Amino acid sequence: MTGSKTKMYSQSHAPTYAGVGPRLLSERNFLLILVALVWAAIIGGFGPEIAHHLITHAAPYPLVLHFHGVAFFGWLALLTAQVLLIRAHRRDLHIKLGVAGAMLAGTMVVLGPVTALVMDRIHLGTPASDPSFLSTQLLDIVEFTALVLAALLLNTAPSAHKRLMLLATFALTTAGFGRIMGVTFESRFGHSTWPYFGDTYLGGDLLVVAIAIYDLLTRRRLYPTYVAGCLWIGAAQAAAIWLYFSPSWKLLALRMIGH
Repeated sequence: MTGSKTKMYSQSHAPTYAGVGPRLLSERNFLLILVALVWAAIIGGFGPEIAHHLITHAAPYPLVLHFHGVAFFGWLALLTAQVLLIRAHRRDLHIKLGVAGAMLAGTMVVLGPVTALVMDRIHLGTPASDPSFLSTQLLDIVEFTALVLAALLLNTAPSAHKRLMLLATFALTTAGFGRIMGVTFESRFGHSTWPYFGDTYLGGDLLVVAIAIYDLLTRRRLYPTYVAGCLWIGAAQAAAIWLYFSPSWKLLALRMIGH
């Protein structure tokens, strides 16, 4: 009898952290790791480029790029703050900050395409010019927009909300991972669909897969909203790649850029 009581006590009083059960604490640690990896991708991808720009005293970036940088880095800072607020049990502040996040997302939806068009116009005729890449730039924003809207609509379902917000953020990391990867796959396997996918999307998609692995290991299942988000990401990326290799799209992209 004493042995069974001891067993019952140990199970009902499993170690917790500030009132958080082991599974939930594990998930919060996992989310923090994912956010850290996103920061690493963005800093690793853009840091050297910005440093080189400053060291070489290159021409100043256009004003819209500064606004773009502030907005997108602000999004990552906000995401980090939201994850930390939930860890600190400050759901009240998390909700209030979410309003600012929704407004910032709306700003990014405008700034993203505008910045892409401006920078592509500046690079036109230089070795950095790649008009067809506009498909990836625009569809990344479309991908981000839909995922954020879905996350906001499901803000009362924490598990779905946090996963959709992460997926939306991963859509923005393709630029950072793409700069880190360079043309790793294309230089080895040629300029075609799968090498382009590897250099452009593989890094961000590995973060997407990481969520699936975590959920399967800890819950033995995938959340339907996560699966739907993955299907949306796959469709957007497939469309972007198809357009990228379409001659008709290149002509349209040149017109959009202003050629």
